[in-house]
Amino acid sequence: MKKTLRIATRKSPLAMWQAEFVKAELEKAHPGLEIELLPMSTKGDKILDVPLAKIGGKGLFTKELEDRMMAGEADIAVHSMKDVPMVLPEGFALGAILERHSPTDAFVSNQYASFDELPRGAILGTSSLRRKAQLMAQRPDLDVRDLRGNVGTRLGKLDAGEYDAIVLATSGLQRLKLDDRIRHELNPEVCLPAVTQGTLGIEYFSEDAETLEIIKVLNHPQTEIRTRAERAMNHRLEGGCQVPIGVFAELDGDHLSMRGIVGTLDGSTILQASIDGPSNQAEALGVALAEDLLAQGAQKILDEVYSAEQR
Repeated sequence: MKKTLRIATRKSPLAMWQAEFVKAELEKAHPGLEIELLPMSTKGDKILDVPLAKIGGKGLFTKELEDRMMAGEADIAVHSMKDVPMVLPEGFALGAILERHSPTDAFVSNQYASFDELPRGAILGTSSLRRKAQLMAQRPDLDVRDLRGNVGTRLGKLDAGEYDAIVLATSGLQRLKLDDRIRHELNPEVCLPAVTQGTLGIEYFSEDAETLEIIKVLNHPQTEIRTRAERAMNHRLEGGCQVPIGVFAELDGDHLSMRGIVGTLDGSTILQASIDGPSNQAEALGVALAEDLLAQGAQKILDEVYSAEQR
């Protein structure tokens, strides 16, 4: 077995936490294994004033890490699974899906205790069209504005008074030990999570059996099933980097249940669907859930979103 493993990671505090977490877990599983972190800033981290869809989408957060692997500088890359494109470049694969942390969205405000307490016209910040669509469906009276940057940058803008409240992934705040900033977690009934939100994945070269042997000990089978189901739905919908798609798969023994939504940007239309069945049909259930949404008119909504985002 290899004596050294090199991890490519983004430099943001959250990405570094993720890489450090994987490093620690692998060192526990393989005493004597030396692990090096190779931090870098990706284009997606540097360009913060342009919507992701216009500068390349989610792949911005993964491609440059893959480039370092291709250059022979790294063996694996650690990703937040919601940043991972539905189809990986040829030669790459996911070798481990770690146990899911909290999948919810968190309401953060210095003035208001809950989303329901926001007054009419309050300024709510989020970088996610999924969150925007669902929250505007609940509260069309709010002024929802774009908010990009790492977690610290977003909290700084809230603290500077640019927003009355912001919505962030619960798992990111918890991982950075910022639990005290969470006023409350939004119930999935109010805001369905993003595909695989709260889940980490490890990418490796698909033909590197030695590396796979090292990392597969961190794979969490139940989370892997939920991940496959959610990604299958999103893949069938051709969900790209910034789309108002939400999905949440839950596992009870061998029984898988899923809910999915597609919404218009202003929240005026939210298509909803649900499905359940045996967990060994995870991908098929995800595709069937997508087909239900498409039958309701999801394609027209998604086409309009893509057109709007490219303008």
